[in-house]
Amino acid sequence: MQGSIKVFSGSSHPAFANRVCEHLGLPLGQSKLVRFSNQNMLVQIEDNVREADVFFIQSSCPPVSDGILEMLIAIDALKHASAGRITAVIPYFPYSRSDKKDRPRVSITARLMADLIETAGADRVLTMDLHTPQIQGFFRIPVDQLIAAPKICEHLSRGSPEH
Repeated sequence: MQGSIKVFSGSSHPAFANRVCEHLGLPLGQSKLVRFSNQNMLVQIEDNVREADVFFIQSSCPPVSDGILEMLIAIDALKHASAGRITAVIPYFPYSRSDKKDRPRVSITARLMADLIETAGADRVLTMDLHTPQIQGFFRIPVDQLIAAPKICEHLSRGSPEH
């Protein structure tokens, strides 16, 4: 198991996670999400992840708060299942626009998100197009930020009838 790569998905966008796995030639890891009548959730990892390099994909689609909590619970479950390294793959980082104290008595919520992700047990974060580069500094773990603009421009220039 050591050195193997496993990919899991939250419930926010399973089709995206399946496409990622198809591209990588890997099966999507099996997990189960249970929502109780009192709105609590349980995430159970159904695959062996001991010493594996695990990627957990969760976009911030509505309902955003449910997705965040599901991701945190899943990361904690992966940590307690002895995953070797956990990378939180968050295509759009939630609360990234809340990156500074711009009025009194408000939370710098992007910093809170960084703290929660680290506390849950993530070893690294992979995201795209952060609102500002300073958000990477909110983390004490590595953050890889992908920039979409070059790929979008390339795609648009290929699809345009003028080119």
